[in-house]
Amino acid sequence: MHSTNPNRPLSRVFNRISVILILIVAFAGVLGPSSPSLASDQPDLVVDFPAGAACNFELSVDITGSSRVVREFVDKTGNVVRMLFAGTGSALVFTNVSTGANLSLKSNGAVRHVTFNADGSSTETDTGHNVLILFSTDKPAGPSTTLIIGSVVFTVDTFQVFTVLQISGRTTDICAALSH
Repeated sequence: MHSTNPNRPLSRVFNRISVILILIVAFAGVLGPSSPSLASDQPDLVVDFPAGAACNFELSVDITGSSRVVREFVDKTGNVVRMLFAGTGSALVFTNVSTGANLSLKSNGAVRHVTFNADGSSTETDTGHNVLILFSTDKPAGPSTTLIIGSVVFTVDTFQVFTVLQISGRTTDICAALSH
């Protein structure tokens, strides 16, 4: 579902599940393997990825809570050209469905800057604690699910293909952590 309304470029970006997941789970900090759910007994949202999408195995992500501020910046004609997300994200529990292994991440702080480009693509710079999920169509090709504590810069084209431009800081391969 692509938006044809130039005043709503956000809908183009958020139609892909990995972007939705990044928005919801961005700002996650490491708690450690096999920790219990942090915010409540029941997650606010559960996202299931089939084997080969986010990891080579079926991955389930329990998402609980978040607190963030969203700011939109518009040009002189009222079109949204940039967005800023800041605050504390969600507590997460990643589970390898076939083995039951899990990795819990507590909520932590981060900032997302999204700039909407004239060609319909967007450029995103995330700093702090963020989770990035890449699919087989992305560059570099996934499946991969990575916790990044530092910064990541990537573009999202009109076909929702992510192209990672830069990662700096500490990374944790969540798929590898759950494959034992």
